[in-house]
Amino acid sequence: MADIINLLPDNIANQIAAGEVIQRPASAVKELLENAVDAGATEIQLIIRDAGKELVQVIDNGKGMSETDARMSFERHATSKIQTIEDLFRIRTMGFRGEALASIAAVSQVELKTRLRGTDLGTYIEIDNSAVRKQEPCQTAEGTSIAMKNLFFNVPARRNFLKSNAAEMRHIVDEFIRVAMAFPLVQFTLNNNNTQLFYLEKGSLKQRIVSILGQHYNARLVSVKETTDYMDVNGFVGKPDTAKKTRGDQFFFVNNRFIKSPYLHHAIMNAFAEMIPADSYPLYVLFIDLDPEHIDINVHPTKQEIKFDDDKVMYAFVQSAVKHALAQFSITPTLDFELDPGIQQLDAISKPFTEQQQTQSASGSLYKTFTQANQAHVIDNSSNLKHWKDLYDIGKSDSFSTGRSSLERPPVDRSSLDTGGPSVNTPLQNEEASGFSASSSLIDERWQDTTIDQKVPVQVHQRYILSQIKSGFILIDQQAAHERILYERYQRALQDSPVPVQQNLFPQTLPLLPADAALIAEMLPDLLVLGYDLEPFGNNTFVVRGTPADIQTGNEQASIEGLLEQFKNFSNDLKVNRREQLVRSMARNNAIPAGKSLTTREMQNVIDELFACAMPTSSPGGKYTYISFKLSDLAKMFG
Repeated sequence: MADIINLLPDNIANQIAAGEVIQRPASAVKELLENAVDAGATEIQLIIRDAGKELVQVIDNGKGMSETDARMSFERHATSKIQTIEDLFRIRTMGFRGEALASIAAVSQVELKTRLRGTDLGTYIEIDNSAVRKQEPCQTAEGTSIAMKNLFFNVPARRNFLKSNAAEMRHIVDEFIRVAMAFPLVQFTLNNNNTQLFYLEKGSLKQRIVSILGQHYNARLVSVKETTDYMDVNGFVGKPDTAKKTRGDQFFFVNNRFIKSPYLHHAIMNAFAEMIPADSYPLYVLFIDLDPEHIDINVHPTKQEIKFDDDKVMYAFVQSAVKHALAQFSITPTLDFELDPGIQQLDAISKPFTEQQQTQSASGSLYKTFTQANQAHVIDNSSNLKHWKDLYDIGKSDSFSTGRSSLERPPVDRSSLDTGGPSVNTPLQNEEASGFSASSSLIDERWQDTTIDQKVPVQVHQRYILSQIKSGFILIDQQAAHERILYERYQRALQDSPVPVQQNLFPQTLPLLPADAALIAEMLPDLLVLGYDLEPFGNNTFVVRGTPADIQTGNEQASIEGLLEQFKNFSNDLKVNRREQLVRSMARNNAIPAGKSLTTREMQNVIDELFACAMPTSSPGGKYTYISFKLSDLAKMFG
């Protein structure tokens, strides 16, 4: 029988291995930026074209490479970071396995220019599909410039699996932010298609956070700093009012390396317990520094998942550090007892207090009440209190003119509670004989009014709508029901009947973060059909010229920002296309929230529109919109 196992050719083996490291343009961005940081650069420039499919270029002013090192850097597992297996557990650099450049060269066309500090000439290398096409001396600035062109040109199937430009650009921005956040003493710039998206000056960590996430965080950050012999934690957390419904502003760094850790995230959530809603996520940028021997970062190709030798200690320490920071900076509401300096300038304070005035004040009954023992309860009968007595008498005659207290309730008409089923009123009918009286808090006034039609809906705890039906009653979740109504309305709008646009008398400008601006730009045509008339205004800013007619005037910016947050939440669902994500996001964002009081007409409109839907039983996310209760079931419950 013939042998069937063969060694793979080098180019195929390299492409398979590259698939673990370079999954999309953002993967190359991460690796190249980390290499620039390891080279000791103080200025790093990232240039992107066509969302990285055409070009990803990183230029740094680091120490550069010699001609031999430049050539060796593209060999697989060629590295200067580790020599023995023990070095793997003393890693302080960002890269160490020697896979990044080899993987990039296996799936793209690469041009490298590098020059060592203090030398006159640099080295130029051109690589195509892992093969060196050209190597020669060149004139270039000190440091390194590496350009990755035409990603996956030799693997067309992989290229077809890339997402839209806006989606790929969001991943690139995410990787850029993670590296830039970790090194605030390094200047970073990001240019996309000849447009500058980021220019991050060197500065403090707080300045870097504000420049990336927005100026509105400047006064809303709380410093975290705890030091022990085992580990240090420092950074910032956002005040509770910065918490959002979706993730995105959470950053953990271990020895300056960005990591994803649901376990440590849970520690932060516990520290914020009862300070933010259960479905919200706080902002945090936390740096954990500890001996590399206590962690293993070589457990995942992207190095974003690591292992700790003692998870419980890490959990407890992080949670304690955040709790201490929140308490130290008085995040919880407190009373301010500091004296207002302005009070000292008041006329009553600054005037001299003469001896005659002191004697006159001391002889008054008010002074004695506060200075003599057993005087606090004394009522001065000599004072003229007649006008207070007259007022009381008038109020008494008005209140009791009907023959009973104005606080008493009229007798309850039990007939309005009779649903036609088995009698369940026996305990209530005997209440007078037994001395039991129904508590006013248990019987809603709307049920007592016999003039109201029994079919009028009732709102329960500003969350649910109770409506009577022939066989019993239904309990409707007002938020889920309205979400279903809006979802089907927006679906129809995308098909044939656009949502009416309410033009703003004074158009508003909407500044956004670069990643959000790219997201909005991609959705502009669909947003217009759904009632949002936005126009690009340059520099990550849009002009809001109109919004859906049912959006309250003055709430346009909050509506669009909420829509973005919801869209980013749904974008993690790979089973849903972009249009579906947008429709679900708008429905969720614009739905009536729990806790909003509704009029009878509004409740009836929700009921009518819900049961006119094609699928009234559930929200787009799968939640029940209503639950029905039958009279026979109620009879069983009451025995």
